[in-house]
Amino acid sequence: MLRLALRNILRQKFRTAMTLAVVVFGVVGLILSGGFVADMLVQLGETIIRSQSGHLQVLKAGYFAKGGRSPDQYLIDSPDALRQTISRLPEVDDVMLRMNFSGLINNGRSDWPIIGEGVEPDREARLGTHLRITAGRQLASTDVNGILLGDGVAQMLKLKPGDTATLLLNTSEGALNTLEFQVVGIFQSFSKDFDARAVRIPLAAAQELVGNPKANSVVVSLKTTDDTQSVAAALRSRLAGQDLEVKTWQELNDFYSSTAALYERQFGVLQAIILVMVLLSVGNSVNMSVFERVGEFGTMMALGNNGLSIFKLVVTENLLLGTVGAFLGITVGTVLALAISAIGIPMPPPPNANIGYTAMIRVVPSVLAIAFAVGMLATVAAAIFPASRVARTPVADALRQNH
Repeated sequence: MLRLALRNILRQKFRTAMTLAVVVFGVVGLILSGGFVADMLVQLGETIIRSQSGHLQVLKAGYFAKGGRSPDQYLIDSPDALRQTISRLPEVDDVMLRMNFSGLINNGRSDWPIIGEGVEPDREARLGTHLRITAGRQLASTDVNGILLGDGVAQMLKLKPGDTATLLLNTSEGALNTLEFQVVGIFQSFSKDFDARAVRIPLAAAQELVGNPKANSVVVSLKTTDDTQSVAAALRSRLAGQDLEVKTWQELNDFYSSTAALYERQFGVLQAIILVMVLLSVGNSVNMSVFERVGEFGTMMALGNNGLSIFKLVVTENLLLGTVGAFLGITVGTVLALAISAIGIPMPPPPNANIGYTAMIRVVPSVLAIAFAVGMLATVAAAIFPASRVARTPVADALRQNH
């Protein structure tokens, strides 16, 4: 059966080539679109991790839900001891402390509401490789009274590196506190909304402003992003009963989760469209081929082959076509993905973002498997109806097609 099916495929070279072209086109389309979506999500995730949240954050229980309005009410009691505990995990690259606060920034003429972070400059510089400095430089450990401004804050108050600005906020006891800072740099992250309100100052300066030597969050940087869930589970186990909560970067950024869900649904629709396209195109080709060969099938049935054998022959031919077409599609799609990635695809900034990026086509094993399955199964499915129809054709009617 297999040898006969292969001989029939090779005998009808033009129709075989057309069917293979349809299958290859569908498989390549799935690989390129799936690889593009995967790259977009990976780059967005890394940008969020490397410009804002880190891979994980350990917070006082309740801070994520309620602490944004009053961060001074959700301070970690022994942040340095907690840092040492987390640092012992082999997957951890670095651990840093942050003090969050909200208040006003003044340029000597007007005020602007801000959300601030007290950070450890050297550690944050190693983590924040996707934080784009548009003017000046990063905060350094020597900048006792240095401040890094979000691009939107700098534009609103017309501040530039070298200017001075004053932060005003309430201490944990309710008193008003102020400190003067010198602008050392202006940054852009992936989010315009964040950049319109965010400032960063050294951790010691933030603790002095708030009037408390503690910290709101312990930010964890991992060696590889793939370890996020396993490390989060390990930390939740170790810190059980300590009134702390562990949040992954996905949990800290609802924007990423909703974006990922949107693109996954879009890719699912694209898969369905390509599946239907391959089904209709291959089905049309198989229908024409079967119609032209009814006399041939009639001769086979007259020689003793039953309808089931004819059905199996047609399906086997298309199984071979689908398998060969899917393999060719995987090969062509992988080569195209690597070639396009070597060149890069310049992309404009995403919605609500400041920074464009260079996209690639990632070769994702799961996408390759889905593309192969769609190409092969669609080709086989397209053959079932015409194969069953010709298998039910009476021998006398089929033989008349020879005349």
